[in-house]
Amino acid sequence: MGRHLGPVCVLCRREGMKLYLKGERCYTPKCAIERRNFAPGQHGPTGGGRRKPSDFSTQLREKQKARRIYGVMERQFRSYFHDASGRDGVTGQTLLQLLELRLDNIVFRLGFATSRRQARQLVAHGHFTINGRRMTVASVLLKPGDQVSVRESSRKSAYFQSLLKELTNRSVVSWLNLNPAQFGGAVVSAPTRDQIDTPVKEQLIVEFYSR
Repeated sequence: MGRHLGPVCVLCRREGMKLYLKGERCYTPKCAIERRNFAPGQHGPTGGGRRKPSDFSTQLREKQKARRIYGVMERQFRSYFHDASGRDGVTGQTLLQLLELRLDNIVFRLGFATSRRQARQLVAHGHFTINGRRMTVASVLLKPGDQVSVRESSRKSAYFQSLLKELTNRSVVSWLNLNPAQFGGAVVSAPTRDQIDTPVKEQLIVEFYSR
């Protein structure tokens, strides 16, 4: 399956909840869920008289929801699952932990982007460094102690300058540390499940791949 190139609001409507794929727009009345909170398609709000979803359908929808929230392709998501299943600990929780430690997610969590989609674009354009080294791969996994910073040449841009005041007053998740004055932050520790606020039932994803 290729990357979704159409309106991302359709993805939120398909999952029946806000996935916050468009940043600030998701907090306004223009959000698609606020205006048309039903699945897209020719049947409209009636749903065509669909029957109660099967266990497979429920598991699939949960997997798709997680993929879309983090912006991960199917093959890569499956790879994360196999990685998580081979590690110690609860597989579902480890899977979410790996997704949270992606560079694009951390850029988003630190407040340098209003959505993970925007964060991926900023990373791809080379605006960030990891431990002083320029990085353009959004999927790279960070570990505790890693430092993420906006490149010196990018800090003077209008976009990052406009963020400075907002970053000063921003609170971030407890497993990250934000340093607005240095346009950067650090990974303090790997997140635990209670530190991850993503509305996903990870056990359903484990059941989907364990069929």
